[in-house]
Order: sequence, then C-alpha cells, then structure tokens
Amino acid sequence: MELNREQPRQQFDVGFERIDYQLTRYAAKYGLIALRVSIGVIFFWFGALKLFPGLSPAEGLIFETMPAWVPMDLFYPFLAIWEIVIGLGFIIGGKLLRHTILLMLLHMPGTASPLVLNPDAVWTVFPFGLTLEGQYIIKNLILVSAAVVVGAVVRGGYISNEPQADNR
Repeated sequence: MELNREQPRQQFDVGFERIDYQLTRYAAKYGLIALRVSIGVIFFWFGALKLFPGLSPAEGLIFETMPAWVPMDLFYPFLAIWEIVIGLGFIIGGKLLRHTILLMLLHMPGTASPLVLNPDAVWTVFPFGLTLEGQYIIKNLILVSAAVVVGAVVRGGYISNEPQADNR
C-alpha cells in the first residue's frame, strides 16, 4: 500500500482555506465598525485628557508650539472639546460621520504643525530621528488613513471578502 504524501497537504490547504474564508468574512463584516470605533475612542480619550491639567502628554508640546497671541485658557479647552466631538462622532457613526471626518481632517494640520513650528521638540535628527512627541504626531498618519477608509463607505459602500473581477 503506497502512502499518498499529497493528501495531508491537500487536507491542510482545504482546512486553511475554510478558516481563511471565515476570518476574512468576519473582518469584512466587522472591520469597519472596529476601525471607526477605535478612531473614536482615541480622539475621545485624548480630548478628555486635555480637560484635566497635566494629564495629556501633548499638553506641553501644544503650549510650546502655539503663538503667544493665542489665548491658551480658551484655545486648549476648545481643542479638547473638538477632539471629544470627533471621538463621539466616530463612535456613534451614522449620518454625521461625514461631518466628523471633515472635523478630523481640519484638525490634522494643527496636530502636524509642531513638525515645522517647533522642530526642536519633535526631531532628534532631521528627517528621521523623532522624539516621543514627534512619534505622537507621526502616528496621526494612520488615523487619517483609517478615516479615509471609513469615509470611503460612508455613503453606503461596503467591504467584501469576495474576490471581484478587476474592471480597470
């Protein structure tokens, strides 16, 4: 009796495909919700920290970066509320999500401004060496990208785990 060495491999491949299909189906169904809520939690949390003096790791950087003519006693709480509103918008979702994404995109140039306005606080060696504050800013690239993905389906689109023909 001869052993078929391909049979275990084929069984593995079939089992793997079945598991992979289920996982990608789950990811297609719930991934956008998880992404949207994750963005919301980050913005809500970081905004809420700003309402309590000394809790936000960005507080010093923000105070150092803003021009002297900006009234920080008004601006800083406004920034906190803005971030909380963005967070709640992503968490709740729904019809205001497009407005939430707009608020976030309007917020992003301000978060990136220390890269130019306060370079000593964000660069150890320009252009690659970042301080912890610089890394805190650069991580916003993923938040913007995630918001773009969420925004891509805001008008009723969806993500599918089914392969589609390339119609380009």
